[in-house]
Parts: sequence; structure tokens; C-alpha cells
Amino acid sequence: MLHVTSLPGGRLGPEAYRFVDWLQAAGQTWWQVLPLGPPDDEGSPYMASSAFAAWPRLLGSPRARVTPAEAAAFREREAYWIEGWERLAGPGAVEDQVRFDREWSALRSYAAARGVRLIGDIPIYVAPDGADQLDHPELFQPGLWAGAPPDALSSVGQLWGNPLYDWGAMRRDGYRWWIERLRRTGALFDLSRIDHFRGFVSYWAVRAGMRTAKTGRWRRGPGEELFRVLGRELGRLPLIVEDLGVITPPVHALRQRLGLPGMVVLQFAFRGPPSNPHRLENHRRNLVAYTGTHDTDTAVGWFRSLPQRFRERTGLDPEEPNWSLMGMALGSPAAVAITPVQDVLGLGSSARMNMPGTSGPHNWSWRLERGQLTDELAARLRAETRKARRLARP
Repeated sequence: MLHVTSLPGGRLGPEAYRFVDWLQAAGQTWWQVLPLGPPDDEGSPYMASSAFAAWPRLLGSPRARVTPAEAAAFREREAYWIEGWERLAGPGAVEDQVRFDREWSALRSYAAARGVRLIGDIPIYVAPDGADQLDHPELFQPGLWAGAPPDALSSVGQLWGNPLYDWGAMRRDGYRWWIERLRRTGALFDLSRIDHFRGFVSYWAVRAGMRTAKTGRWRRGPGEELFRVLGRELGRLPLIVEDLGVITPPVHALRQRLGLPGMVVLQFAFRGPPSNPHRLENHRRNLVAYTGTHDTDTAVGWFRSLPQRFRERTGLDPEEPNWSLMGMALGSPAAVAITPVQDVLGLGSSARMNMPGTSGPHNWSWRLERGQLTDELAARLRAETRKARRLARP
């Protein structure tokens, strides 16, 4: 896992291709990024001003020529959303999206030729007053904000501040917005993680103006109906379900009925009852196992934060807990194992991507330094991958 903004230089171009080359050398077959939409002022890609448009600042060649024919073809192909985005973003918006599609398609083809596929990330919500809400105000509920209740990540919950969907209005529109959104996502990625799956069963609604998410309440989401409509329109849904946090039996039941893989995070595996789904002995094939996510500490930072007695009980190597945790992920029965690049590098808490419930320049700003991912690290990760019998090629 490495977001595009965390590449050296923070954008597409030569460094993205170098990372693909490193992944190939390391025997890795998936590259997961965070959402590619235009982030908010604090850099959060989960507060994107469009669910469809890519952030122009990700471009490696922002001044590359775009012909009128290319722009016209893009307008025709992406007619559902591009005019709304253009009204918000202004002159040159269409050309920027053409440039992005051109660069991303070239990178994806390059990666595929080297056995590397791309995993995207679909935030469940959009930014307030973004292109989607301005273009389709009838699809959102006024006076309510999105968030999550208190949990292991935050004692006051997470007040995201995104507008909430009017699911009744979306149903009456045949879920067209969601159909077009996943159609666009499928054109960019081989597989995508859909964020906050729990919110499709029931979602946490907070009155606008509240200072924390503690006072919210649950409301019913669209449930299975949405995904059945998406499946009829788009075929098989190449999705990973983010089912972390306050999860209820109906959420698990929906994921299982849909046959979609869920997530387990090994940093969560060492506490709780024997039934804790993150424990290695409870992993199943239809899962994706992570050492950590963009919202957790790094493996080394997390391990260092544990009391000494608890560190010993984990059985992880105190000298290299990151490699121990990666070994557990690779050895999991889960179909796919993902680790943030920070864990490959053995970096501490200062390298974490985000701390939920906080704001400021420390979030979303971590960046890889050129040369950090060495040939030696690639060889070691390849050896560990081979040992776990996950190596796609000898």
C-alpha cells in the first residue's frame, strides 16, 4: 500500500514506474492506493470534491497537450459527471482529466505487463459542497453529517462532516449515481476497496454543527438492494469490503451473501476474545489481510506503544516486529496480503499516514524518499513471499 502522494515527488511520472519495477522485483502482485479524487484543504482523499474526477496535482505532465478531439471524446464518454465537475473546477478541467486518464492508463498497462495489478479505494461519502452535491442536491439529506461512533480508533467517534445520501431519492433514481461511480472506478482499477461498508447497512448520522460524533444515531442504509442493482448493471463487482469498526451480524451477513472479501488487520489480532476475527486462527480465504491501514500506526510504532508485558505476549520479534507482522499476513489463509510500504521500511509513528479524529499537517503528508526502497528490501520481501507460497512467478 502506497498512495500516489507518497511517491517521491508526490505525483505520477517516473517515480510511479520505478515503484512498479520495485514491486516486480519484490515479487508483489498488487499495488493499493488511497482515493485519487481532489482532497480537502488538509489533504484528506476521503473528503474529495468529486467522486469521479482525479486530482490534477497527481499529474506527472500537467502541461501535456490535449487535442479538441480527445476532450470531446472524454466529454461524451464521461457525460454523466464531467460538466458538473467543470462547473466547479473551472477552465481546463476536462483537459486535466484527459491527461490523468492518459497517464493512469499507461501506468496501469506498464504494471499489468509486469504482473502488478492496481487496487483503488472508494470513499463511501463525498465532500460537502463538492461537485456531486452541487450537481445532484436532491440525492443528499440536509442538516446531517456523516461520521462513525466511538470505537477503538477514537473515544469520541469520528466526525467526518460529509453530507449524507438520501437513499430514498437514490432508489427512485435507480441508483444511477452509484452505477456511474462504480463504472468509472472499474475503468481505472482491477480491484477496489469500498470504504465503510457498514454504512450501507446502517449509517451514523450527526446533526450539522456538532463538535464530536458522540451524539449521532444509526439510520438504515440501502442494504443488499444497492449491490444487486449494481451487479445487474455492471456484472461482477471487484470489491474489497472495509468491514472494520462497530460491526453487527447484519453487516457480516450482507457481505457473505454478496460473496465479497472483507478485511482483517493484524494489529488488532492480539486483544479480545478467541472469536476476534483479526486473530490469525480465525482468518478465512475470502479475506484480505493487512498488517495495518492508512488509519493505523505503523507496525513499528504500534509495537513500541505496547506495554512491555504485552509486547512479549504477541510473540513478535522485538527487533523487527514489522517483519514478524508481515510474515503473519503472508502466512494467513486470506486470499490477498497487503502491507503499507512504511512497514516494509520498518518506520516508526512519525511515518503514519493518518490519525483518525485529528487534523493538521501531520496527516496525509508522509512521503517516500528516493532510494529508500532498495534492492536488498526487494530481495528480502520476495524471499518472504516465496516462503509463504504467495510468489506468482518463481
